[in-house]
Amino acid sequence: QVQHVESGGGLVQPGGSLRLSCTVSGSIFKSYTMEWYRQAPGKQRELVARITSGGNTVYADSVKGRFTISRDNAKNTVYLQMNSLKPEDTAVYYCRASAGGVFLGYWGQGTQVTVSS
Repeated sequence: QVQHVESGGGLVQPGGSLRLSCTVSGSIFKSYTMEWYRQAPGKQRELVARITSGGNTVYADSVKGRFTISRDNAKNTVYLQMNSLKPEDTAVYYCRASAGGVFLGYWGQGTQVTVSS
């Protein structure tokens, strides 16, 4: 069963940067599409970024030009580099693997990102 373990969150001032990591179990990680989601208090979970097995990327309009998703197949890990952070980026961030359009495993515990002065 695929498991997701997110890390790297924290408290950062507006304009700062963080890099999130998510390690995923499974021997065929390289074939997964990987996505980062976030959920702010009182809001629905939303897609932030996606990277396919071929390295194609998609970003939410709200993070384009500030966030970068990448993956290291040798480490079964996907990253989210977040620059120029804004208070509205405050949320719990989750990663999720999928294959053939179907989510794999369950949501992990997420990692809290708080952007505040």
